[in-house]
Amino acid sequence: MELCTVTIMPDGARAQVPRETSLFDACAQAGVEIKGACGGGGVCNQCLVKVSPRRALRIEGAGSLRPEQIEAGYVLACKCRVIDDVVVEVPSASRVLAHRVLMEDEGNLKAYPFAPILSVGECQLTPPSLLDNASDWDRVKAQLEGDEPKASLGVIRNLPGALREGNWQVSLSMIDWGDGPKVVRVEPGSTRTFGLAVDVGTTTIALSLVEVETGKILATRGSYNRQGRYGDDVISRIIHCSQPGGLEDLQRAVVGTINALIDEVVDAAEISREWIDGVVVSANTTMSHLFAGIDPSYIRLEPYIPAFTELGPFEAKELGLKVNPQAEVYLLPSVASYVGGDVVAGVLVSRLHQGDELSLFVDIGTNGEMVLGSRDFLVACACSAGPAFEGSGITCGMRAMEGAIEKVAIIDGEPQVQTIGGKPPVGICGSGLIDCLAKLQDGGIIDRTGHFVGDWERLRPSAEGREFVLVRAGEGGCQGDIVITEGDIKNLIRAKGAVYAGMRTLLKALELDVDAIDRVIIAGGFGQYLNVEDAIKIGLLPDIPRSKYEFLGNTSLKGARAALLSREALAEASRVAASLTYMELSAGNTFMDEFISACFLPHTDLSLFPSVIGKEVLAR
Repeated sequence: MELCTVTIMPDGARAQVPRETSLFDACAQAGVEIKGACGGGGVCNQCLVKVSPRRALRIEGAGSLRPEQIEAGYVLACKCRVIDDVVVEVPSASRVLAHRVLMEDEGNLKAYPFAPILSVGECQLTPPSLLDNASDWDRVKAQLEGDEPKASLGVIRNLPGALREGNWQVSLSMIDWGDGPKVVRVEPGSTRTFGLAVDVGTTTIALSLVEVETGKILATRGSYNRQGRYGDDVISRIIHCSQPGGLEDLQRAVVGTINALIDEVVDAAEISREWIDGVVVSANTTMSHLFAGIDPSYIRLEPYIPAFTELGPFEAKELGLKVNPQAEVYLLPSVASYVGGDVVAGVLVSRLHQGDELSLFVDIGTNGEMVLGSRDFLVACACSAGPAFEGSGITCGMRAMEGAIEKVAIIDGEPQVQTIGGKPPVGICGSGLIDCLAKLQDGGIIDRTGHFVGDWERLRPSAEGREFVLVRAGEGGCQGDIVITEGDIKNLIRAKGAVYAGMRTLLKALELDVDAIDRVIIAGGFGQYLNVEDAIKIGLLPDIPRSKYEFLGNTSLKGARAALLSREALAEASRVAASLTYMELSAGNTFMDEFISACFLPHTDLSLFPSVIGKEVLAR
């Protein structure tokens, strides 16, 4: 096999890759992750790199690169194949940097009794003899109280050596998913057992290492989902699965991300990874399929059918997770193609299914997923908001990482920005975009349709109508100006319109008015940093008393931990999934009618936003 050397500058990192490897993948193998919102389609232009010599690549397309960029040696990494040794300069704007990942708090999740799925049993056995010749496994079972345990083949293989090494004293790590105990590890002498709660999000992955004896979180870590190199949204990734080796690429990427985080938490807690005996994973339906290595293709094709909604438990070695190979992995059940285990986890943690009050659970991201209900009923739906809230598809948009603008103030047409980490601004993330849209509206710089109005110093012509300069070149951390265009604003209005239309469609189906909602639960990373006042002002969230809004943070990770530490919570997750009625918004015209009406600021029907109208009147 002919190998080519790829050198990344200014890092000095190197990788040897087979000839004809994608330059995008070659950079990843060298340890440098590059942005790629379009999944290799060559249309987002985020994977812009500079190469030398150009002849070391077979270039399959230039996307929308400008002639001067091509002249300067820039290419799109996703549209190039390595055919010789090459030096690649990766600018900071093209790199995937450290994300802000929403973790979970220590909370005790007192709604569910503490009854972990993992436990340790110790056995002191009498050595066998010619007169007592029971098998090793029968001898162990006789010492254990309660239901007769099962055991994996790997455990039985290790049992004879462990018994004799421990002088007939062993510890058994057992897991019980509600159908009786199963031994997943045997050790001579004594041992400990730990569990992992994992939130596999489209953009980020977070996990917690849990000491099951006490329920204490020993370490929590998070990172971007390495699947992002194949596209920002689930549809791009599903499409990538249709390419040769595509499904394997995505499964390897998500497991690789999780394994890197496992390395971090076991080091922080100073334990052996072999002591991790149980893993509970919470994910949306597509991410569940990709994690398990199951083709998700039919999720995006009418009538939108997933391969499964509940799966597991199965052994960690089947996925390549760096824990006890016989550790068991369970995916929280999904409901439908676009309502997954992460939403079930949210219902579990918020307990909206146990209350008399009418609650609305909302998780806003690439998809807007929501559940409306109480102890009497649960109805769920999902709408495609697009990747705008993740900063994708926006001229200077970016994910929530250091240097991303997260807050905007505009005074007399002059913007002031605040960034994540206080770093020089390099782009604008989802929460910053919502803030910016509200402030542009407040300042009279855009009208209700999202068009710029007036003659402001920072307004100028662009390819998409006009654009407003938020940060001038030289003031930030990137080479050019940071702007928001009329095209960006239209994307944001469509995204917020889809989410609001989903809520209205749910309410209409149940013949309820927005005033009937007693509680609105906002979940997820985007929601945690959302300014509710601004979200209402632009028509993303309903105009109801602000006291009804509640932020629960990363309910996906919390739900996985609840299932790990309480067999009742684990069983409740299955009951919640089974009781959720899924509403397909593409069936019928109600959602589309609501969506069209919601594509204004805040809405075509201003009576739905009385507090916003009042502020406009007062301003006049």
